[in-house]
Amino acid sequence: MKLATFNINGIKARIEALPAWLNAAQPDVVCLQEIKSVDAAFPREMFEAMGYVVETHGQKGFNGVAILSRLPLGDVRRGLPGDETDDQSRWIEAVVIGTRPIRVCGLYLPNGNPAPGPKFDYKLAWMARMEARVRALLASEDPFVCLGDYNVIPQPEDAKKPEAWVTDALFLPESRAAFQRIVNLGLTDAFRAITAGAGHYSFWDYQAGAWERNNGIRIDHILLSPQAADRLIDCRIDTAVRGGDKPSDHVPVWAELAG
Repeated sequence: MKLATFNINGIKARIEALPAWLNAAQPDVVCLQEIKSVDAAFPREMFEAMGYVVETHGQKGFNGVAILSRLPLGDVRRGLPGDETDDQSRWIEAVVIGTRPIRVCGLYLPNGNPAPGPKFDYKLAWMARMEARVRALLASEDPFVCLGDYNVIPQPEDAKKPEAWVTDALFLPESRAAFQRIVNLGLTDAFRAITAGAGHYSFWDYQAGAWERNNGIRIDHILLSPQAADRLIDCRIDTAVRGGDKPSDHVPVWAELAG
């Protein structure tokens, strides 16, 4: 089973690039972020014609997450538990019903800038809610995957120029510690389980020739529960997409699991 995460930075902007990547990469399940579309306006028929089941949790103009799956989906849930007042569309989860069912949790974690401030407070509170949700999922002992745009640079090696990010919410000690607390519950960073070292990034700013100079950061992550980690075969960052027509500022990250 091939699972992928892709921050598309607007479904309208990526209306041609996304289907082209799906045809080339052939993922079984994709979690999308920043669809920037209400549910009714998402072009689900296009993806259904490609063989995908489509579930969305949209929002007008910004945010928004979705799951595309070649397998049936069950127990679809929208919104991260823990705050009924949170109206930002950043979390969607469902059970992929195959030979070996697995729950996928697609997320678009808050950016948090400027920090300090209310947006950073919201980021840390959101991460605390995610930690609680992961604890609950671990208690079930069923396999699950949390994949998406985490807006967290875990380690200095995950940035070309870590010194440029020391005051940014993506790299502040509080953000990194909150991310590590989630991982330390027993999750596996799929990419780091396969590939070590610097120079591997999933985001490049559109400005100042960041892509051409490979001045990137790794903020799109796939975290596996112990039961899912036992099935990990491979995990890659699909940088070829960045060179395509009308690219997002992110590229997909995918993991292959047995079964």
